Amino acid sequence: MTLHALRFRLVDSPTSLGARRRARRAAWLADTFPALADMTVLDLGGRVESWSRAPVRPAHVHVVNLEPLPAELPPWAEADHADACELPAGILRRRYDLVFSNSVLEHVGGHERRRRMADAVRALAPAYWVQTPYRYFPVEPHWVAPGMQFLPVPARVFVARRWPLAYTPGKSYEAAMRQVLTTELIGRAELRYLFPDATIRGERLLGLTKSLIAVRRP
Repeated sequence: MTLHALRFRLVDSPTSLGARRRARRAAWLADTFPALADMTVLDLGGRVESWSRAPVRPAHVHVVNLEPLPAELPPWAEADHADACELPAGILRRRYDLVFSNSVLEHVGGHERRRRMADAVRALAPAYWVQTPYRYFPVEPHWVAPGMQFLPVPARVFVARRWPLAYTPGKSYEAAMRQVLTTELIGRAELRYLFPDATIRGERLLGLTKSLIAVRRP
């Protein structure tokens, strides 16, 4: 088995450890918000198809992402192409029951942009759920590379291009640099600073905190 195939089995396949953990997180979300099925949800950085597979689907989901929009949407969903840190006025004027974001905060590009996203999350709904990988888990989750997040930028770019468990090893220097510079894991102190009215929960793997979730109940 190649290392890239191993990554698929461990992280990316529908039956992988990563998929099981995502399913467990979805169940945790439903337990945290028992009225989820009746809620309007703003999902910053997510995908409509993820909610199609969710064990509990909200009454309405508004997905905001920088990716191309889906060609067709189910009647319970809407989607906009927008930046979670610079939301358009039409979205900022609205109110939702819950703002949700999963593994996006570490990709928005620096503390100031994380602060802008956090301010929008806190203002747009009485409840929120914001998950992000934990900086001090020993394995960087995007590249499945031990300790990569602690290396200087040139070394991280080298790993991004050469490490066989990366999503696409062998990518260009420019693409690897862009990916490295827009992936910045954060710790508990910064997450608490960004979301001072939240409870900070830790997801654990093998006894170690793997990711953090900032949760505010309505």
